[in-house]
Amino acid sequence: MCASVESARRIGNRWRLIVIRYLLEHPIRFNELLKVACDIDPKTLSRVLKYLTKELIVRREVLGAQPFTVRYALTDKGEQARPIMQSLKEWGEAWVLPEISAA
Repeated sequence: MCASVESARRIGNRWRLIVIRYLLEHPIRFNELLKVACDIDPKTLSRVLKYLTKELIVRREVLGAQPFTVRYALTDKGEQARPIMQSLKEWGEAWVLPEISAA
């Protein structure tokens, strides 16, 4: 088994990376994430959050009593993705954004 390939399988799809990117900024509620996460629909966001929670990358925090608020935050495991996301950002700034600007 190749660790890089398995890691890419776990976090490497479009929506998972987008959710992780926003959670790296700060913990966030579902509806807030829905507003900022690039046209993701509620069903897909719910599925992604459940998956990332199951993988122990994200934790679901219930705040207060009824009516309660739920917010999502990265676990220590999720925080370890920070340098990966930074590298992806730098690569995108160097290669992807110039291509988009040129088009």
